[in-house]
Amino acid sequence: MADLEINGNFLDFYGINHDFPGIRDVQDSQETVSFHNNTTIRIWPNTQTDSFEAHWHAALEIIMPVENYYDVRTGDTTYHVQPGEIIVIPPGELHELLAPDSGSRFIFMFDISMIARLKSFVGIQSILSQPLYVTKDTYPQIYEDVYRLLIQMRNEYFNKNEYAELTIFALLLHFFTKFGYNHINASNLFPNVRLYKQKEYIQKFNNLMEYIDDHYMEDLNLEEIAESTGFSKYHFSRLFKQYTGFTFCDYLCHRRIKVAEELLARPDLSITEVALQAGFPSISTFNRLFKQYKNCTPSDYRSRNTKTLLDGNPYS
Repeated sequence: MADLEINGNFLDFYGINHDFPGIRDVQDSQETVSFHNNTTIRIWPNTQTDSFEAHWHAALEIIMPVENYYDVRTGDTTYHVQPGEIIVIPPGELHELLAPDSGSRFIFMFDISMIARLKSFVGIQSILSQPLYVTKDTYPQIYEDVYRLLIQMRNEYFNKNEYAELTIFALLLHFFTKFGYNHINASNLFPNVRLYKQKEYIQKFNNLMEYIDDHYMEDLNLEEIAESTGFSKYHFSRLFKQYTGFTFCDYLCHRRIKVAEELLARPDLSITEVALQAGFPSISTFNRLFKQYKNCTPSDYRSRNTKTLLDGNPYS
């Protein structure tokens, strides 16, 4: 992959990543992400022909093929990503990477834990519950802007600017905002509902997402939540699935798993305490669901992250 000259500046695609080991460290289904020079970002041109079995990592991953396709498989879905297309893989998403015999692509890795703590980010959480396959057809309203923002991030990174990390995260916030507005402005978000009612529903569900974010550790009952929003149980369930892509119970479990991942990084908490603080009714339920979502037990997850910290890399 040749380096580029942008506005008189030469983008060195390889020199800046001198601290990068050049290989992706995947062990026991978890990848340890090596961020650049103690930052929270790594962007690199990738020409590897190796494929990776089902794995996950705590970083957000974005892949932009440049030459030839790149396949990403999650569950029963395979995304055949072509040059000019983008795949956004959420943190914690179990996925396979299937490389062609030749080709190149840019891979972006971000630790978005700080962004995820922003109150308004709760509306983006449901969008990032599954991979985003970004093409001119799937996201016609925002494709050009999203692609441009990623190119800006890439150029900022390889230009080695003084405030590159800060600038890139400002662009990343803009990137997320594009998806957020695209989601709530989608004409088919609540089909067969009048426009003024759609806005009312969006506000209700935004408020509900904030409520879940504050009360996930409590016993949230579907019937009571539906009643609090003014919908019947069945009407609420249908609208919630349209808004988030999840059933209510699945989303609540998804949110609790995310909390548990953060709590497991605290050695002062036992596995049982993590389960209870994350809102799971029992340790057995927690172990079963965590293994189902993460393909490893909570103890295995903690051991892996503890090893990462001891090895001197604070991110996973």
